[in-house]
Amino acid sequence: MGTINVAGLGKAYRQYPSRRARLMEWLPFSGKPRHTLKWILRDIDFSVRPGEAVGIIGINGAGKSTLLKLLTGTTQPTAGTIRLTGKVAALLELGMGFHADFSGRQNVYMAGQLLGYSMPELERLMPEIENFAEIGDYIDQPVRVYSSGMQMRLAFSVATAHRPDILIVDEALSVGDAYFQHKSFDRIRQFRREGTTILMVSHDKNVIQSICDRAILLSAGRIAMQGDPQAVMDYYNAMLTQGQEISIRQQQQGDGPIQTISGTGEAVISEVCLMNEQGQVLESIKVGQIARLRISVKAKTDLPELVVGYMIKDRLGQPVFGTNTHHLRRQLYAVSEGTTAVFDFRFAVNLGSGSYSIAVALHTADSHIGRSYEWRDLAQVFNVINVDQDNFVGVAWLPPELELSCHEP
Repeated sequence: MGTINVAGLGKAYRQYPSRRARLMEWLPFSGKPRHTLKWILRDIDFSVRPGEAVGIIGINGAGKSTLLKLLTGTTQPTAGTIRLTGKVAALLELGMGFHADFSGRQNVYMAGQLLGYSMPELERLMPEIENFAEIGDYIDQPVRVYSSGMQMRLAFSVATAHRPDILIVDEALSVGDAYFQHKSFDRIRQFRREGTTILMVSHDKNVIQSICDRAILLSAGRIAMQGDPQAVMDYYNAMLTQGQEISIRQQQQGDGPIQTISGTGEAVISEVCLMNEQGQVLESIKVGQIARLRISVKAKTDLPELVVGYMIKDRLGQPVFGTNTHHLRRQLYAVSEGTTAVFDFRFAVNLGSGSYSIAVALHTADSHIGRSYEWRDLAQVFNVINVDQDNFVGVAWLPPELELSCHEP
């Protein structure tokens, strides 16, 4: 079983004011250091238990790829320790280690030996690697003629030819086509069920929340937050608007999940409730029933524009449906301080049985990235029950009409 233990980890690179300063430092008896340290990562502490899946998220430049390179030994830390137990397979930079002038098959043998496979093992595994990669006759063509997606297919097939104790995956999977992405994530999920410890970097909220037990948010080379994937992703979503001097706060919902509320506070949500057509507040609603989502908003200052949106999420926090008044062409302009606006969204609850939550956002333009007045996750939680519809599976209720004809021989 694979484990990962990281303590006090840091990575810094030397920066010199000039080439002359670099040369002077190399000379014997050069005196004081002539460089400064640029820290990419600092004070990183976390552990990954056997069989646990952990996601690493953060904006570009947060230090995610550097962390994975440290974990796989392709670069050495400036401070701290890393301890990994078990066989490690890593898929970092696309096609890393592939030689462009060699064929795919030759690269499989070279990359496989770097991963610790013997030649007899690679001979035995080659048919499975070819079958999973699905690149056909290109397996015997030079890698330089491959598309980036084909390189990813072959690299992933080699790295996962055997179930490893630890699997480390960077954003490389985002390059492939949708079919192979599904195929790759199915294999990752299978490895997880069989006990592989997984560490992955992804900007895809759905991937992190569907695969990972825990998420770690990196910001400016440090751990900003770690914990439940939904809470971490909600906090990350709020951080994307930090240039607006917003506040971010999180609070525990009783024994339930952590709620994230963020925004500038220029407008606030005063009420969110889910009702039936008669105006009765609902906690449970039937499949296909008509519902009204009421969102009351108060302007705390004059607003050039006010857009109100909502997102329905499933129990894993994955988006089911979302829209806003910008997309509906019903945004408000020149809203005066003190104004209270009430928005009633009416829709059929064409959802499968289960628990759902609603996130609500107040902002300008088409999304909260423009200017976020308030974003509130878990603003409303409700259950959908199937009382009078035929049984079905899935998160969406899409009842079909069936025509059937039979012809006797």
